[in-house]
Amino acid sequence: MKSLYLRIMAPNSARRLACTTFTGTALLTALILCGCGGGSTGSPSSPSGPSNPSTPTTTLRQLASPHDILIGAAADSQYLSESNYANVLGTEFSQLQAENEMKFGLIHPQQGTYDFSGGDALVSFAQAHNMMVRGHTLVWHEEVPDWVTNGGFAATDLSNILQDHINTVMGHYAGKVYAWDVVNEAFQDDGTMRDTIWYDQPGIGFAGQGPKYIEQALQWAHAADPAAKLFYNDYNDETVNAKSDAIYAMAQDFKSHGVPLDGIGFQTHVDLSFDNPTTLASYASNLQRFADLGLDVHITELDIRLSDDSTASLNAEAKLYGELMTMCVQQPRCKVFQTWGFTDKYSWIPGTFPGWGWALPFDDNYQKKPAYTAISNALSQ
Repeated sequence: MKSLYLRIMAPNSARRLACTTFTGTALLTALILCGCGGGSTGSPSSPSGPSNPSTPTTTLRQLASPHDILIGAAADSQYLSESNYANVLGTEFSQLQAENEMKFGLIHPQQGTYDFSGGDALVSFAQAHNMMVRGHTLVWHEEVPDWVTNGGFAATDLSNILQDHINTVMGHYAGKVYAWDVVNEAFQDDGTMRDTIWYDQPGIGFAGQGPKYIEQALQWAHAADPAAKLFYNDYNDETVNAKSDAIYAMAQDFKSHGVPLDGIGFQTHVDLSFDNPTTLASYASNLQRFADLGLDVHITELDIRLSDDSTASLNAEAKLYGELMTMCVQQPRCKVFQTWGFTDKYSWIPGTFPGWGWALPFDDNYQKKPAYTAISNALSQ
């Protein structure tokens, strides 16, 4: 669900399921809404700084550092030549992730041919600005090039192709990319496995065996770069629901027999309907149960789409951004708070949801919106 490759998300009702009963629901809700702070020592990738959000020189990355949280943004190398884009990205954020340029279709466009130019440009920019790099994504049902989908390959061939892809891409970025979304969006909203070329059409040899192919991809990824943190990433998994239950069952099983899974990514593409106590408490409870497995939790693709840019809408957006930032601060295993882009100028939302937009903390002129202030305030509590 990315800026150049469009997919309609499930209805918002799927994200507004009631929270299942859990110990401390009332406390979690109160904490989310009041925005109490907390955290640990600083992140190695972003310098610490003053905690007054009104100080013009205080950046989000400085405010997040004492909480050991990386403030991230998805980025595209084609915009790095734009001075405002580069300045905001390199100043405010301690992490970047390729929005498109590390996906299979772009980085491996022909059999035996890899194009690392876009990803390499982003890595070079990150290194020059003391930023961490998060990789996205190795196994996904979208952005699969024609040479794979129309190649008539048997499962054994696809297995070899995917293993080579993982080895080559992760090997190229070993020591430069600290974490990867190894598998992206493998579950349907009802918790069943998504039919894909990698799973069962024809798959890589594990059709009908549930998340076994995800396990294989994680094993290959760990062998390719043992130092990298490995994640499963999905959307509509933010609250306790059928999809997140299925992901939790997979993660619990993987952890029980040593599969190299380090964390779960929660994309968090939402609108203002997400802002209610039941939903937010369910999100907090969901993060906690994954944290209890010993997994890191990353908010990976956050944006909050609006139907207009009225003052009331922008303020409501800011409130929700602040609540989600507070939730991450309060969860010790929440290590990344990343938006899908950072400026409305290049957001994927208007192209996918006609009539919607204004989803990010900076407007299309790179001016800070109320959402930016709310994130800053949440980090300063």
